[in-house]
Amino acid sequence: MAAPVKTPGHVAAPGLGGVGESPLRPDGTLKVAGEFAYASDLWMDGMLWGATLRSPHPRALIRSIDIGPALALPGVRAVLTHEDVPGRKMFGIDHTEDQPVLAIDQVRHQGEPVALVAADHPETARRAMAKIGVDYEVLEPITDPRAVIADPERLKVQDLGGITRHQPVRVGDVDAAKAGAEVVVTAEYEVGIQDQAFLGPEAGLAIPSDDGGIDLYVSTQWIHNDLKQIAPCLGLAEEQVHMTLAGVGGAFGGREDLSMQIHAAMLALHTGKPVKMSYNRYESFFGHVHRHPALMRYEYGATADGRLLYADVEIVLDGGAYTSSTKNVVGNAASLGVGPYEIPNIRIDAYGVYTNNPPCGAMRGFGAVQACFAYESMMDRLGAACGLGPVEIRRRNAVSRGSRLATGQVIESPAPLADMLTRLEAMPLPPPLDPSDLRNLPGGVSQTTHGEGVVRGIGYGVGIKNICFSEGFDDYSTARVRLEVIGGEATALVHTAAAEVGQGLVTIQAQIARTELGVQKVTIAPADNRVGDAGSSSASRQSYMSGGAVKTACEAVRAELLALAARRFGGRTDLAVAGGKIVSRAGGVLGTIEDVLGDAVIEETREYHHRPTTAMDPVTGQGRSHTQLALCVHRAVVDVDVDLGLVKVVELAAVQDVGKIINRTGVEGQIHGGSAQGLGLAVMEEIVVSDGVVRNPSFTDYLIPTILDMPPMRLDILENPDPEAPYGLRGAGEPPTLSSTPAIVAALRAATGRALGRVPVRPEHIVQGA
Repeated sequence: MAAPVKTPGHVAAPGLGGVGESPLRPDGTLKVAGEFAYASDLWMDGMLWGATLRSPHPRALIRSIDIGPALALPGVRAVLTHEDVPGRKMFGIDHTEDQPVLAIDQVRHQGEPVALVAADHPETARRAMAKIGVDYEVLEPITDPRAVIADPERLKVQDLGGITRHQPVRVGDVDAAKAGAEVVVTAEYEVGIQDQAFLGPEAGLAIPSDDGGIDLYVSTQWIHNDLKQIAPCLGLAEEQVHMTLAGVGGAFGGREDLSMQIHAAMLALHTGKPVKMSYNRYESFFGHVHRHPALMRYEYGATADGRLLYADVEIVLDGGAYTSSTKNVVGNAASLGVGPYEIPNIRIDAYGVYTNNPPCGAMRGFGAVQACFAYESMMDRLGAACGLGPVEIRRRNAVSRGSRLATGQVIESPAPLADMLTRLEAMPLPPPLDPSDLRNLPGGVSQTTHGEGVVRGIGYGVGIKNICFSEGFDDYSTARVRLEVIGGEATALVHTAAAEVGQGLVTIQAQIARTELGVQKVTIAPADNRVGDAGSSSASRQSYMSGGAVKTACEAVRAELLALAARRFGGRTDLAVAGGKIVSRAGGVLGTIEDVLGDAVIEETREYHHRPTTAMDPVTGQGRSHTQLALCVHRAVVDVDVDLGLVKVVELAAVQDVGKIINRTGVEGQIHGGSAQGLGLAVMEEIVVSDGVVRNPSFTDYLIPTILDMPPMRLDILENPDPEAPYGLRGAGEPPTLSSTPAIVAALRAATGRALGRVPVRPEHIVQGA
């Protein structure tokens, strides 16, 4: 069959820069102009529309399913249940196959898929869903994660038990250290459920292929991980599932888990017709995982002058009904649970549990966000108890090169945290805003205030985030690079399976190819599974891993090019590539790349692996579990109407070490974007759940920051290269999401005097001190 229209591809415009420059993104203008083809824009003549019937209950047994009335509706081509799954009925990431393709005998969360419909028109498919009769026996949902920990065998959601993972961390002797502490502070903290809130909903197109398999055009974060789950459920060999990345409208972790992929493929194989599925916003809230909500208890002890002696911590993460990436999220929360501070005695117990609440998995920051809010709040509390300011208490306890994390891992290369704090503190503060302009006041033009009751607060936050996958995972990426002369010009074709999810990866791949090969014309092939695995576009890893793969493949191509040149120029061994020319290292241009290549084609495929990591010890938590670490520090300036509970974030300032700037505009965008999501978690974003039922599955009631909410930012981007990473770079996308949230909440505390132990902070928390 013919491919659908608007399949994605990227041609990097010629002459727009290499590593260290900021060329325009080839997809940028199209996205701004509304012309970019997203997955929801996919179309094929004669295609059917797929839809998913979902459970309205968070927990229930399924007595029976009657599909007859739906099948009788004109225009309906198929209605499928779990009995129609052609292969394995369960799937899941990270080798934990505990999630049914379609509910079998019970549902474990609201929105769980129960049946599928394919019809000639999307409205027909929706009407057919309403005619499917499902007889449920509704059960009381398990929703209290701490109760699960107290009695995991009785409160089982899965046969695996009530607890997904318990990861302890043990350093020194906490009980002995408690006896010597001169200052002790304790507190409890809570993080609500944040949604990735990507603007492009889950969508894709499935087309039966001539080999009896399926062509899938989907928006995802990890093509090959999808493939490993999809093929067994369809009863197909992996070679029969042909996956191509469709235009992705944001991800932030929410596309690591499968959504419509297997469902659309099942319908297409059953009907023999192309099937498109595209969620609406309401369904999207049930169609992907969210950030884990957290309940946390912290106790810190210190000397009178603020030197930390011990940390005693419990972190409880609610993973919902299925495992997803909860085990890894728990590992991150445990290993980074007390942040970038030197603490000689540590006791951490981090738990992930199963409940009938919404399923949770990967989201930007991945376990470190929740812990960061708690440990940074504790640093402020400790500083106040010791009579020290927020910067000084952090500076006195800050890690530096050679320090150890709670896991015993040595910090090798980030910039000294104390220096970063000093740089941040020295940044000028914004002047008071003009209260005569209502846009400058909390509440804005709603005219709820004219400046009375408005108090300014300043707060600081520090975050440390692991980069790439951890705990012994053999993380790698594959790149294929082809060099040839097309139309008289040397042209490089870069092919990886790495997902461009909005982070600018296609631009960076082209920058690397230009730098390594000395050519200007670079094409980035559509990401698909015709090339080896590139891993996930998550964990701030793609610039590191796929960038490393592209660099390595380009180096191999360049070596072959220079071998050709050596044969042409009399066996010379002092040759190099520069500016599209073959040059002698002694000086002088010998010829062009085009002259040397002629009709030859050079193509090389390479895998890039990072240095190995180890799993955390299951008893002590010790181990070199992370590939790389990155630091970001924030200062927030916030105006608060203390009478009405309204908030205006006036400015965010940030200092971040990125190792090496590959694309300054891209890095700045990542810091702005991460800070915006941290702002959302601090003061507005939360999926509200009551007895396992989501109360606000829409952008009317789930609020995300707009351009009116996001303040100006001051940035100080540091470059302290990591010798183990390509070009010395350090992943930059996630760290600002960590530290922005506690900085904003610290500023709210400074303005209001309230304890504010929960995010997002609501107006009633400010007014009533909840």
